[in-house]
Amino acid sequence: MTGYGRATARFEEKTITIEVRSLNSKFTDLRVKIPQNYKEKEQVIRKYLTDNIQRGKIDMSIDIKSAGGDSEYGLNPALFKKYHNELSQIMSQLDMPTGDLVQAILRLPNVVSNTDADLSEEEWEALQATIKEAVTKFNGFRKEEGAAMEKDCRQRVLSIMADLETLDPFEKKRVEVIRSRMQKNIDEYVGKDNIDANRFEQEILYYLEKIDVTEEKVRLSQHCKYFLEELDKPQVQKGRKLSFISQEMGREINTLGSKANSSDIQRIVVRMKDELEKIKEQVANSV
Repeated sequence: MTGYGRATARFEEKTITIEVRSLNSKFTDLRVKIPQNYKEKEQVIRKYLTDNIQRGKIDMSIDIKSAGGDSEYGLNPALFKKYHNELSQIMSQLDMPTGDLVQAILRLPNVVSNTDADLSEEEWEALQATIKEAVTKFNGFRKEEGAAMEKDCRQRVLSIMADLETLDPFEKKRVEVIRSRMQKNIDEYVGKDNIDANRFEQEILYYLEKIDVTEEKVRLSQHCKYFLEELDKPQVQKGRKLSFISQEMGREINTLGSKANSSDIQRIVVRMKDELEKIKEQVANSV
């Protein structure tokens, strides 16, 4: 599930900006961009994020800007020259245009760094509070998105259940159509006098049992109710279970379609399949 949270705070002459964003992932994939003078706290920050964010491909960046200008930031000349010499040689050998090589080098780690390497307790407390605020906003964003997804899935499951209720009249009509068609074919090609009426009824019943969809309707209804029950549960992570349930719903809908033998029922089945595919898309974003 996607998410985004941003928080900004002032500490003395510095502006601290924290951004947390995520993309959907089955596992926790955490990437943190931290200024050099905060590196000593990286493991603490990572643990806080892991403890307070439910899985996903998570990116967090900490940006520090000084109101006092560039005095707090310095260039590492030796490292800059090393990068420039090595990159220039490689690009010359490959006959590649140098382009804006200086800007590219300046973005490399530790070429430009904060010269104030000491992190005071007060600044660390300010940083922690800003991270907490960003994570709170991030989780709030996710909660709102999850609520919207839940509402959409609920409406679509209810739509499938409503379509399921409309099958009965078409099933009864289907039986009469099948019986009439079989009788017509027998009268036309075999002759009514050459058919045992009792045997004919037995064959019709056997055929109707083959295409009976009562069990599929019952199971689909149960799966839909189970899906709604899972939505009502308070736990946060339920996407994987909803994915399993939606797969079972799909099996029953497919079987209904294969047994339909009726254009009216097929139209309803196609409608249910369309709703189910949209449910699966939503669930996939939360798995």
